Amino acid sequence: MTHVPRLFACCLSTLLVVLAGLSVVASDPAPVVYTANVSAIIHPATAEYMIQTLDRANAEHASAVVFVLSTPGGLVDSTRDIISRMLASKAPVVVFVGPAGVRAASAGFLITLAADVAVMAPGTHIGAAHPVSGAGEKMDETEAKKNAEDMAAYARTLAAKRGRNVALADDAVRNSKAFTDQEALSATPPLIDFEASDVRDLLKKLDGRTVQRFDGSSIVVHTAGARVVPSEMTWRQRLLGVIAHPNITYILLSLGMLGLVVEFWHPGAVLPGVAGGICLLLAFYAFQVLPVNYAGVLLILFGITLFVLELKVASYGLLSAGGVIALVFGSLILMSSPMPELRVSLGLIVPVALALSAIMMFLVRLTLASQRRRPTTGAAGMVDELGRALTAIEPGTAGRVATHGEIWRAIAAEPVAEGETVRVTDVDGLTLTVRRDVAGMLPAAGDEPRRDPGE
Repeated sequence: MTHVPRLFACCLSTLLVVLAGLSVVASDPAPVVYTANVSAIIHPATAEYMIQTLDRANAEHASAVVFVLSTPGGLVDSTRDIISRMLASKAPVVVFVGPAGVRAASAGFLITLAADVAVMAPGTHIGAAHPVSGAGEKMDETEAKKNAEDMAAYARTLAAKRGRNVALADDAVRNSKAFTDQEALSATPPLIDFEASDVRDLLKKLDGRTVQRFDGSSIVVHTAGARVVPSEMTWRQRLLGVIAHPNITYILLSLGMLGLVVEFWHPGAVLPGVAGGICLLLAFYAFQVLPVNYAGVLLILFGITLFVLELKVASYGLLSAGGVIALVFGSLILMSSPMPELRVSLGLIVPVALALSAIMMFLVRLTLASQRRRPTTGAAGMVDELGRALTAIEPGTAGRVATHGEIWRAIAAEPVAEGETVRVTDVDGLTLTVRRDVAGMLPAAGDEPRRDPGE
């Protein structure tokens, strides 16, 4: 009987140990890592997306946030907004320049510098962060120097606080230097922390790493067996991101101007004007992000103006030809940037410019044809009509003629005999001025007069 209490106590102890182990497992769940793919120009929509990801990760106490970065650059203000939120993030921020073959230039270089952990995939590069005007125009020497000094100081601050190579960071801004993954890693001190082939490899190498935060504190990052949570853009962010693409902006600008021109030629159509206005407003939004050369915009507007002038001036097609040339050259210089991603594709410019020119010339031709068509209604429609003299008409004496199915009071500068064919030369109220026209065809026999406007 004495063995029963001992057996019971042993089972109870084992049960308590198991329950304690379960409670420890329950209180120590798998770490969470948020990931976001940033493959676009850095602009307000991109900044909102990255900041939204950071806020979600901090709210769920994530172990880390990984931004997979590929960008040709972007706006300084949006870059500063992103970096400010990264520095204040509770979760360590990892910037991974990948996959292989991409780059993080200009604004992307500064974002990489600001990260708690900077990682690059093999075959990538960073750098070339010299500031340029957002509108694409050339800055004067003083302004360019001020902007370069300000951006260089910003890059040096980020590099120094992160323990990265200050001299190379400064060189990337002042001299537009770019660095491969090997150059960034082998520098002393390096510009990045390590290399990784993909996000899975990154998390494996990141696990257990001690990270120095921007405020000087340290944290050990645990990513082994982490639950990876992808962060997606909202539909609004995706839409704004698409609009800010140079090719889409060019199409919106072209459609906007076409819609307004059609509305100008045909007032009251409504739809072309409304659609054109919306397209232009969306294009102007993109102009805030892209390096637009406003000389290109003016050339495109000048080309449209030449098409409109074709309606008023008999240029025998010279104005239309000038409009085509202005449209093509304006389109070619519309985006001013050394980076192909920030320029309009030549394969799009040629068909769009030619299609726009063809539509404009077609509308001009229709308008000219309608202007040349003689009137068929009203008083102007009576001019040049044939008729028959119902009474003799002497100079200074009014008679009557039948024309246009009606009987009119008529005067003539020469004698007209009764029954002669006459042609209307002018209309003054209810009185016609006619002349003899023996070569003209007489009105049809069934063309009986219906009323007498002179009565």
